[in-house]
Amino acid sequence: MGSFFLNNVEIKWFGHSAFKIKGSKIVYIDPFDISDVDKADFILLSHGHYDHCSIADIKKIIKPDTLIFTVPDCQSKLSSVVQNIKNVTLVKPGNKINVGNIKIETVPAYNIGKIFHAKENQWVGFILEMDKVRIYHAGDTDLIPEMSSISVDVALLPIGGTYTMNAKEAGQSCSKIKTKYAIPMHYGSVVGNKSDGEIFRQACSAEVKLL
Repeated sequence: MGSFFLNNVEIKWFGHSAFKIKGSKIVYIDPFDISDVDKADFILLSHGHYDHCSIADIKKIIKPDTLIFTVPDCQSKLSSVVQNIKNVTLVKPGNKINVGNIKIETVPAYNIGKIFHAKENQWVGFILEMDKVRIYHAGDTDLIPEMSSISVDVALLPIGGTYTMNAKEAGQSCSKIKTKYAIPMHYGSVVGNKSDGEIFRQACSAEVKLL
């Protein structure tokens, strides 16, 4: 757990797949077991599994005007915490959204040869552009062909295996994704262990930041 700064944008990892991106706005992605009290301008939820759509954690950071972008299977869960349902935008892969100076793109996230995250669910990863920094949060995914079309400054990639890519596969994904920096996630708690970070570093062509 720790932070990486790029062009005055802070990328803070809480563990698992939970991040806070803090620049001109405060954006949380898949908040789970977080400790921060900064209120969110935006919350991005990749899919409805408990460790990605955590109502207990959303309650910690939501405010009346927080905008939430998520897939349909999170909608019913959010009804207990969102005061204005108009603040929730449902997305699927391929959406492009501009809110002020913030740009959000949704990209596919799915398993190949596993049952946990089926492609037909249309769950997502996110590309967030804020303050001239582009960040890809891959969501729960395997190494998929669509990664070849992604060009960002920082890629946040799952490496724990079982439910997602493992560390070596995630390292190989960096040869498809155009990124300068890569930060591993989805390891060290629910799945995977700390040694996976070093395996990922050795397999990745981008500059790896272990948070």
